[in-house]
Amino acid sequence: MDSNRIYEHPVLSIEEREEIQFYWNKTPLKAKRGEVISSALFANGIKVFGHHPKDGSSQGIFCANGQCARCTVIANGMSVKSCMTKVKENMFVESAEGLPELPDLQDVPDLSDIEEFETDVLIIGGGPAGLSAAIKLSEYNLPTMIIDDKDVLGGKLVLQTHKFFGSVEDSYAGTRGNDIGKKLAEKVLSNKNVICWINSTVLYVFSDKKVGVVKDGEYKLIKPKVILNAAGAREKFLKFPGNYLAGIYGAGAFQTLVNRDLVRPTNKIFIIGGGNVGLIAGYHALQAGIEVVGLVEAMPKCGGYKVHEDKLKRLGVPIYTSHSILSANGKDNVESITIVQIDKNFKPIKETEKSFECDTILVAVGLESLSEFTLEAEIAELPIFAAGDALEIAEASSAMFNGKIAGLKVAKFLKATNENIPETWLTKAQILKSHPGKLKQYTPLPKEEGIMPNIFCLQEIPCNPCSTSCPTNAITMKADPIMDFPEFTGECIGCGKCVAICPGLAITLVDYRKNKEFPIVTVPYEVGNIKVKVGEKVKAVDINGDFLDDLEITQILENKANKVQLVKLKTPREIAKQVVSFQIQLDEVSRPLSKPIISESLSDDSFVCLCERITAGDVRKLVKQGITDLNQIKAITRLGMGACGAKTCDNLARQILREESILTKMIIPNKKRPVFVEVPLGIFAGKKEK
Repeated sequence: MDSNRIYEHPVLSIEEREEIQFYWNKTPLKAKRGEVISSALFANGIKVFGHHPKDGSSQGIFCANGQCARCTVIANGMSVKSCMTKVKENMFVESAEGLPELPDLQDVPDLSDIEEFETDVLIIGGGPAGLSAAIKLSEYNLPTMIIDDKDVLGGKLVLQTHKFFGSVEDSYAGTRGNDIGKKLAEKVLSNKNVICWINSTVLYVFSDKKVGVVKDGEYKLIKPKVILNAAGAREKFLKFPGNYLAGIYGAGAFQTLVNRDLVRPTNKIFIIGGGNVGLIAGYHALQAGIEVVGLVEAMPKCGGYKVHEDKLKRLGVPIYTSHSILSANGKDNVESITIVQIDKNFKPIKETEKSFECDTILVAVGLESLSEFTLEAEIAELPIFAAGDALEIAEASSAMFNGKIAGLKVAKFLKATNENIPETWLTKAQILKSHPGKLKQYTPLPKEEGIMPNIFCLQEIPCNPCSTSCPTNAITMKADPIMDFPEFTGECIGCGKCVAICPGLAITLVDYRKNKEFPIVTVPYEVGNIKVKVGEKVKAVDINGDFLDDLEITQILENKANKVQLVKLKTPREIAKQVVSFQIQLDEVSRPLSKPIISESLSDDSFVCLCERITAGDVRKLVKQGITDLNQIKAITRLGMGACGAKTCDNLARQILREESILTKMIIPNKKRPVFVEVPLGIFAGKKEK
């Protein structure tokens, strides 16, 4: 078996898929039928896809979402994005070395008329917001089209193997994201009023109120009455020395590899960013059998949910707050990372550097809304609404509910209903998109008898599966049914439903019924690929991941409905109320190198534009000369003129301007090119791609 593929996973089903042969630089390799080139290459241990024509530095993946061009390869003589192009049998794939020669095509293209379609509603994006909007619109029998560039609907839900927070009633809280994606897709696909185009990319909203789309390699035009932008968001990048190395990519790319394509892209990973995206990606890594060396967060505390942070700590992953990356180290691939403690002004503190061996650095430093289509439609004076991350960055549970609201807004705009948005919906929408709230101190269980749930949910977050799943209503949320802290107020029958369904793994059961001196503590466990067995002793830890004692496993129950194991530990009475989980990752994994690696490169040597190899210093030099027009900076340096169309560098350039104390109102924005992604010119002429 190939060690770079995942053949066992605690949550995902592993299906046998046919193997096919393809060629990488003339060497025959095996791929799984239907997978994209980038995943097939990673499965074969290949992470460098080519070298940049300007400086010869390595090229790999970053977004795995078709928006950047770092994964470009030559497939059967054509330049393609390997993350969006499926492997075909006997396909010849070559690394992109320098500037490839264009094929000498002498034949006359077979031109055809461009096919046009009309619809009442065009939804751009088949993720949680777009699907939820389509489900609501279907109630009013409005002709609707959904356009999505992947081969299945669901958006980022497809990549999420963790149980969701939010409301059970409105956003499937307690259900895993990939299962939610399937539920929503099934509802949409079963509706006759909704047409779904997958493998299709929206390119532009034109001034004649038509929308250009490439569907399965053919150019189409759609004329909608109204557009709903539910295209989601793109990941932000970060400037630091070595940020060009292969092995540095976003959380979405990582989750695509491990959770969609079942490829193990790394052995040792280090994460930058303590929001929910970074914390969840670390947990997904452990479930894929990958060692998580550590996580850094520049702020004094993580911005994600405390329960996500606690899950990592308890399993043995150190989290360094008030720290940042100093450099990525290596030749072609990442070989190590150097981090440093920072002060309140985010400046490095000397002699606090630490270096760690790793082969991948995961960048999870925030998301940026895909607002291009909204702006284009507004210029064209075509009615447009937005939902999900394309409107406002929030959790997927919020995107689902706001998609439903957007669907009602669109229906009312088209006069399909006179129904107003209920005030209760607006209130709930605010709750579901709320940031983590106040913390409270842990309150120990009031007694030491019978059996009781021990609740370690100590932060206000929108979540209620524990209270809604309890068959005896023993867990209640008094002040607010979604945002309040859950409390044990009734009689527990020991069913364990609250333990199994809790998305934060923040509930245990303490059972004093058989032995008060050694009660049995039931803890949830979702990393079943790292096996534990009855009779084995494990390192029990408290909520902060601090070691308590070596405890014996007395029983393991398989909860197939929630895909979680309930592990029972024989525990001394003195620590029974403190036990939350047990550590699975060895301390040696996160041990720093004996001597930190200090890069000779400075911060201004880091790349801002990876396409054109423009450094932070190149941009800063012009800003210091008084240039605050991003178009002028582009004309001088070529910043933003690369294949990705300024999707990465625009944000970083603005960051440099802010660092130089340039007010936002003084910045003249970059005028982006009029297509969303690169398209072969023949497609615009109606040439059918063979």
